[in-house]
Amino acid sequence: MRLSISVLVFFLFGCSVSKENENCNFLLDIGVNESINLSYPTYSLLQFAGNSVYVPGIGNGGIIIASTGADFYAWDASDPNHIQSSCSILVNSGLNATCGCDDKNEYSLVNGQPLNNGALLCGLRNYRVEQSGNTLRIYN
Repeated sequence: MRLSISVLVFFLFGCSVSKENENCNFLLDIGVNESINLSYPTYSLLQFAGNSVYVPGIGNGGIIIASTGADFYAWDASDPNHIQSSCSILVNSGLNATCGCDDKNEYSLVNGQPLNNGALLCGLRNYRVEQSGNTLRIYN
């Protein structure tokens, strides 16, 4: 009897209800599995901390890869707070990225969180990054 009550209590209180922001559904769930060779001139900026590179044709609006010197991060380059359009593609600058729409949403390329407009609740879509020698594998 005790065991069944414990199990019931666990299921009632142990499972959390996630409240997803209904405004965070502008991005499509697109499979990403890319290899980036850091030896190529296109990606040479990533050898230095504080730089980022835009790679088109992957994910919703391309991806942005950022280097902190210790780690690499990859983010979808489409602003998650806008319906996809030409202005919603992020423009990277160092470890920040800004959308071209009128509100100029700005995001950190280290943690994916908005840097302005405190009402924003949607952070950037992150992709996993694995490094093997001079190759980065970016995937979800």
